Amino acid sequence: MIYFDNSATTKPYKEVLDAFVTVSQTYFANPSSIHSKGGETERLMLQARKTVAGLLSVKPNEIIFTSGGTEGNNTAIKGIALKHQERGKHLITSEVEHASSYETFHYLESLGFEVTCLPVNRKGEISLEQLENSIREDTILVSLIHVNNEVGTIQPVVDAGKILKKFPKVFFHVDHVQGIGKVPLNLKEAAIDLCTMSGHKFHGLKGTGILYKREGVSLSPLLTGGEQEINVRAGTENVAGIVSIAKALRMSFDKMDAGVETMNRVKEQILEGLSDIQGISINTPADGSPHIINFSVDGVKPEVLIHTLDQKNIYVSTRSACSSKQAGPSRILMAMGLGQKRANTAIRISLSYENTLEEAEIVLKELKNAVVQLQTVMG
Repeated sequence: MIYFDNSATTKPYKEVLDAFVTVSQTYFANPSSIHSKGGETERLMLQARKTVAGLLSVKPNEIIFTSGGTEGNNTAIKGIALKHQERGKHLITSEVEHASSYETFHYLESLGFEVTCLPVNRKGEISLEQLENSIREDTILVSLIHVNNEVGTIQPVVDAGKILKKFPKVFFHVDHVQGIGKVPLNLKEAAIDLCTMSGHKFHGLKGTGILYKREGVSLSPLLTGGEQEINVRAGTENVAGIVSIAKALRMSFDKMDAGVETMNRVKEQILEGLSDIQGISINTPADGSPHIINFSVDGVKPEVLIHTLDQKNIYVSTRSACSSKQAGPSRILMAMGLGQKRANTAIRISLSYENTLEEAEIVLKELKNAVVQLQTVMG
């Protein structure tokens, strides 16, 4: 099996699975319980919080554990909008956000908020000048994706953060789900107030996530009913999941330097090979993230190509997993101005630290055979 769909989800590390099972079996007490077993579980959770905070160079009380990227984005965006709406109802985002952010802004528009959606260039990048010019007296939030989940474009969030320092009343949220473990981001340097991460994107488990909330930032909680997670997320904590995501983050950070170097080599080989196949257009920018390659195949339906590769035990995707079953052109590629033809025929390859040059060679060979065969049939 060659698994090239790591932006959709990664295979959990064995140690992460082992940690989840051990904690589930041994530390199953409710951490809110006042007996000794509850205290043991609470201490385990506090240690995981300290571990994550240390890895991200932030304070433990700035870490909120969530169920993943969608919850993190919803909590940050709705939480700021609803909490601070008396000060202003203007929000800024971009046209290339993940669906969990993009649809959240549409929802807030139905509640009377005004949203400015920044356009992007053909590389998928926003203009920092346009960002600054879009900020108004009633602006309360800027929310940007760090690494685009479909094409791998890296947004200039550090420079955006520097601009926003001039507007201290504007909160800054970054969706770091695809960047964590692949494209380093210093949360303090970028002056980020809220940052979303998801465990299953860095070899953790589905249903686990992290939301960084800078000390002093107040949110309206999505879930009420208890004081868990610094009064932001009520409900009994998923202690086994929390311990497992701390383990996954530590392991990913330990492997990151060598892993990113490997991904860059594999990506370079794939891009070189794709350039030799007739009818293929590369959609990913040259300076994109090390793990995502997006390309379009002229005259071939992407789902047919995916199923053809599937029969060879090669697994790739069309776009983000959240949108992969939707018909129609890619919203991201359309926003980049690449046209409906390319937006309708896009394929995404996404790598992990474990993928190899040998795998890339096999995929390129099978891809070339499949494209030639399908172009003949469909032509």
